[in-house]
Amino acid sequence: MGGDRWGAARKEIESAWVDRTRLAQPEARSAVESVIAALDAGELRVAEPDDGGPSPWIVHVWIKEAILLYFALRPAESFEVGPFHFRDKIPLKQDPEGAGIRVVPPATIRYGSFLERGVVAMPCYVNIGARVGAGTMIDTWATVGSCAQVGRNVHISGGVGIGGVLEPPQAQPVVIEDGAFLGSRVIVVEGVRVGDGAVLGAGLVLTASTPIVDVRSAAPVTFRGMIPPRAVVIPGQLPRRFPAGEYAVPCALVIGERRASTDRKTTLNELLREYPLET
Repeated sequence: MGGDRWGAARKEIESAWVDRTRLAQPEARSAVESVIAALDAGELRVAEPDDGGPSPWIVHVWIKEAILLYFALRPAESFEVGPFHFRDKIPLKQDPEGAGIRVVPPATIRYGSFLERGVVAMPCYVNIGARVGAGTMIDTWATVGSCAQVGRNVHISGGVGIGGVLEPPQAQPVVIEDGAFLGSRVIVVEGVRVGDGAVLGAGLVLTASTPIVDVRSAAPVTFRGMIPPRAVVIPGQLPRRFPAGEYAVPCALVIGERRASTDRKTTLNELLREYPLET
């Protein structure tokens, strides 16, 4: 990413990651701060699609290292936003009007995250390193964790928890691809990837180890870590025997594929927009 433009900064960050004493040098500090500024402006991103590559997504480890080094560099500072008082190492993102995004109080969008034009952020939380695509709705009390990658025209319903993944730096962040719909109180963590247009039913919990069971055929097919594109998925349970007896453990059930009728039910984000954010 970025080719020669970011080669020197990458070298400084990788050196400082191995030897933290280098953070005392202005070159290392400048490299870290420039990368975070580029994340905030959308010029860099922690992970990106790898079209035609061996893995669907590429993780830029050195950028995640820069985020962790930024925490080490920043002192905790007190600041006020209206009647609210904070003390933190990371400032808030500035100029939502210039960015073309709607931020409803008391939404918290941390510096170093990037929201494309047309994003609507209800009272929610978006952490450093996260990227959210154009036209996405982040509903009330939803969280978008550090380095999470959310596509365009996604609906993140109230109370959804999209987990952050900073360490280890090589770990893939949570990825929500374009057009997905996450129902109320859905939780997606540990680098799970949700494919284009998938619909996740309310209350579903997806971790790296959650069994995802496709029950659309005569025999179930079980996999983990990835929701197929346009799949309709609901919470389920599987029997599992323990020394103390047999108990039900959570799983995800792929019960269908998104159709036009499903699309009509998942356009709430359009109804909540009273006017376009771009002219």
